Amino acid sequence: QVQLAESGGGLVQTGGSLKLTCLASGRAYSLYTITWFRQVPGKEREFVAAGRWVGGRTYYADSVKDRFTIFVDNGLNTATLQMNNLKSEDTALYYCAASGRLDFQYGPDEYEYWGQGTQVTVSS
Repeated sequence: QVQLAESGGGLVQTGGSLKLTCLASGRAYSLYTITWFRQVPGKEREFVAAGRWVGGRTYYADSVKDRFTIFVDNGLNTATLQMNNLKSEDTALYYCAASGRLDFQYGPDEYEYWGQGTQVTVSS
């Protein structure tokens, strides 16, 4: 089993920055991918960014490319999401998810481990 805990959410003005951190505990060595999703009320959970636990490959949604950066540190068992130039449409509950699947998947149904979420609110 793997446990995930997010931190770092909060309120920020448009154009500002926030850094989210996901800490994995338990059998983190069994993971292949760690991913950030976000969700607003009434909408489906949306892929934001992902990083491979080993190897350093990263994936981004078009809406956050060039603004967000994911960094996976498998020595510290963390995945950070640096979010710059935040926009009001980035307001959401951000979830960290992880998968032990060898292949990378964008869909939230493919992830077996989830954190509780951390709220990010961007005000204009």
